[in-house]
Amino acid sequence: MFLFLAIVLFGSAIVLLRLALVRTEAPSGLARSLASLEQMSISPVSPEEVEQPFADRVLEPLQAKALNLGRRLTGGDKAERIRHKLDLAGNPRDLSVDRIVSLKVMAAVVLGLCGLAYALLISASPLIYLALGAGGGVVGFLAPDLWLYQQAYDRSEEIRRTLADAVDLLTISVEAGLGFDAALQQVARNTGGPLAEEFSRVLREMQLGKGRSESLRSLGDRTNVDDLKTFVGAMVQADSFGISIAQVLRVQSGEMRVKRRQHAEKRAQQVPVKIMIPLILCVLPCLMTVVMGPAIINVVKQFG
Repeated sequence: MFLFLAIVLFGSAIVLLRLALVRTEAPSGLARSLASLEQMSISPVSPEEVEQPFADRVLEPLQAKALNLGRRLTGGDKAERIRHKLDLAGNPRDLSVDRIVSLKVMAAVVLGLCGLAYALLISASPLIYLALGAGGGVVGFLAPDLWLYQQAYDRSEEIRRTLADAVDLLTISVEAGLGFDAALQQVARNTGGPLAEEFSRVLREMQLGKGRSESLRSLGDRTNVDDLKTFVGAMVQADSFGISIAQVLRVQSGEMRVKRRQHAEKRAQQVPVKIMIPLILCVLPCLMTVVMGPAIINVVKQFG
């Protein structure tokens, strides 16, 4: 029963945090008019207050207070680090630094209260009260950072898997007679995933007046994939020294295929080491119980 109540409290906290991130959709014109007339007949509240959704009236002031507190707790350089994490994660759901900071504070408060509520349900000692409340607050404060780290890791793995094929397509397009910008647009149009989004962003930056080398360097800064940074460095050098881009792309394409094969071999060699932990903890105890169990029972009976 206590576990069920704790799960209900945790689910309610997740719903409140979800409402804090997503603004509710405003009602239609007829619905706003009917709501205004009904509210004015009940209490003298202005129509402007009735038209405002729940997120504007309640959640936004709470988020503003949480943002002020979060800025005091995180420090001055934390905003730049969060912005870099958002770039590595691909700016999921158009989250901003201020929203992440406020979410950290709100999650810390909500999970801390959930820990205290669970301690109250199980009638714990004061030390358990303190441990559950502080632990929930710490977990809630660090949860957005862990989520951003996981998003950045998944995005980097996706870029690493699709980079070799994208460079092959880029090489074929350049050798067919297209310019580098047109070939980049062709790759961004015919492929999907985070790498295609990054190539599209590079093209948009160049259309806005940014230089090709500067746009490619920004691409390398927005990711933490070493292979992509190597490719960007080679393209910047080829553009600076006037080297044939087709020749550089052909060399980079061969290196990308070799690195992808080496990465697959590395992951395959890690499988025996990683499988030892579940084997020792889960399989071997059951096997020893089945094999040695009857013998141990017979020995106990004989000497009993």
